[in-house]
Amino acid sequence: MHLFPLFTDLKGRTVLVVGAGLVADRKIGLLLSAGARVIVGAHAAHPQVQARATAGDIELRLAPFDPAWLDEAWLVFAATNDRDLNQRVADAAIARRLFCNVVDDAELSSAQVPAIVDRSPITIAISSGGSAPVIARRLRERIESLFDPVLGALAALAQRKRLAIRQARPQLRARRDFYDWLLDGPIPGALRSNRPDDAETLLDQALSQGARPPSGKVLLVGAGPGDPGLLTLKGLRALNEADVILADRLVSPDVLALARRDAQVIDVGKAPGGPHESTQARIHALMVSHARQGRCVVRLKGGDPMVFGRGGEELQHLKGHGIAYEVVPGITAALACGAYAGIPLTHRDHAQTLTLATAHRQSSVGADPVHPQAEGRTLVYYMGVERLPELCGRLLADGHAPGTPCAIVENGSRPEQRTLHATLETVVAQAAHHSIRSPALAIVGGAAALGMELGWFGKTLGAIRPEPATLPAMAASA
Repeated sequence: MHLFPLFTDLKGRTVLVVGAGLVADRKIGLLLSAGARVIVGAHAAHPQVQARATAGDIELRLAPFDPAWLDEAWLVFAATNDRDLNQRVADAAIARRLFCNVVDDAELSSAQVPAIVDRSPITIAISSGGSAPVIARRLRERIESLFDPVLGALAALAQRKRLAIRQARPQLRARRDFYDWLLDGPIPGALRSNRPDDAETLLDQALSQGARPPSGKVLLVGAGPGDPGLLTLKGLRALNEADVILADRLVSPDVLALARRDAQVIDVGKAPGGPHESTQARIHALMVSHARQGRCVVRLKGGDPMVFGRGGEELQHLKGHGIAYEVVPGITAALACGAYAGIPLTHRDHAQTLTLATAHRQSSVGADPVHPQAEGRTLVYYMGVERLPELCGRLLADGHAPGTPCAIVENGSRPEQRTLHATLETVVAQAAHHSIRSPALAIVGGAAALGMELGWFGKTLGAIRPEPATLPAMAASA
């Protein structure tokens, strides 16, 4: 090893920082968070450093560097923009057998500060030995996405209960099994839900029991519209935790590729024209069955599970069967398609109200939502391609002008995205002309026209005015 990794206890111990600029201030903040007593020496101080001194958080010495300052120190930082001064600080530290970090100068440093992932009391440090700090920072970013912030609270709870756990599980193997359960069972979910008392109660109950029955759970996760980069960090962690993934038809393969390699992936997608209700009943049964076997089940849905995704029905079923669950929101199609097509769903000059609706209802077509006629409104219709002729007909009948801008975003956020710009009068024919297919989303209102100017992703299709003979409604297969 080029460097020996070491975690130091600085609580109440003096650390000297030479330099009082913004770079020094960042180090000062880290040292204070570790409980160190910080002395700062410099000719002059940045206002942020001065503010810390005024608040009594640090001792500030505005004077030329004095090697005697090191007599009190356990650790030294040189953070000036004067390399000669940094060299003198490092030499003085070496003479006293003190470790010294010279910021951004590995050659002069006898100690280095790693990139840190803080899940206190759990801390992860990454170092490149000073050779490539950018790579260390990039690794830190990736590690940050993998470790749930709740790990800190979980570790703190385990620390408080450490003696009780040892007494209740004196055998090493049983204790290891218990800690596995602590990580994978219901306690992290209680902490994520900001219910620390419930988490502690669950732990106490588990300690008082002998053998633990399997304790599974269901995570209802929104996969977003397709671009894997739009998956939330919490969604990514859920995919890496899953034993079983129940995936919808519209979930991007690129998103599924981020899941745990040994997870069982079950396709529960509803094919167009298929028996949706019987498929939904199967989904309900699979969630309950796998959770009762002690598995972590991720119910992975395109977009956001609580926006036209039947997420509420699935939670009701889980609640009725006593299955623990959590919800991880996703970026819903309206937000993603609008953003990727350059269409602001709200705009001070064009749209002050936003309505999300679906062209599909559990009951008859005639029960579709009311279509407001007010100016300054954006209407977004999910799953509207198959019923676009009816949808446009109703909007026109409700009094919307034939020239009202309308955009259809097909495969929003995916590499094959296409955005068709037309009007209520022409969009049906244009969609047929360009063979627009599901998944696609319709955006109606003055703001939709801005996509012609602001669109930045995928292919933009302008309004090619068709001949009258091409105006019949699209085929039902659309």
